[in-house]
Amino acid sequence: MPLPAAIKNMDESKRRFLQSAAMFGASLLLPASAVATEASGDKRESEQLIEEQENRLNKLATAPPVQLTATEDNILGPYYRQGSPYRAKVTSIGEPGTPLLVKGKVWSLNTRKPLPGAIIEIWQADDKGRYDNDDPEHPPTADSFTNRTRMTTDETGRYEFESIHPGKYRIGESLWRPSHVHYMVSAPGHKTLVTQLYFHGDPHNEKDQFVKQSLIRTPKKESSNGVSYELIAFDIVLAGTANR
Repeated sequence: MPLPAAIKNMDESKRRFLQSAAMFGASLLLPASAVATEASGDKRESEQLIEEQENRLNKLATAPPVQLTATEDNILGPYYRQGSPYRAKVTSIGEPGTPLLVKGKVWSLNTRKPLPGAIIEIWQADDKGRYDNDDPEHPPTADSFTNRTRMTTDETGRYEFESIHPGKYRIGESLWRPSHVHYMVSAPGHKTLVTQLYFHGDPHNEKDQFVKQSLIRTPKKESSNGVSYELIAFDIVLAGTANR
């Protein structure tokens, strides 16, 4: 009985496939001399560049200043308050005044290495020279902290905060305190430092008995998204305790 045409065609196709496989079978197998295809060079180069960049940043993060001396202290002043909240912005949103960005690192004088986890307390006057607790008749509430903050340094000893350029204020008939920012910095195994940051060019610096030249910094004019601000770099070096 003759096979249906469809079955004949199927058998013919199968026969031709087997013949082709026998003829080209060798080319379907991986040669013994073959090696694995190498990964793209771009990925390896990118990983190498990233590693090199990280190494450079790590060296910069741990390289101390050429001259490492303990930061000079300064007066505490009458307006210090305990318990400031932890935040990176000293002033509230929309605070009047020239925007100010301060950044730096906290170093150990003993080890010549940055201090991660150091606690920094910051307090200052507003642009009119007023503190939130300078009016005894109208003291702030216990949970209200204006122009005050606390922060901790990161794993490389860095810190940074946003604020406004503090105002000057009168302390006598003809005496003024120049613009300044108060610091209290502490870290385990080191002496707690109370100091101040002063601004170069303030006309009251020369007449103020508390100003120390080593604490004066020159603001750098910067701009971002059409907003102008002052930038100051201010490193802190803590001395070790006597029993360290």
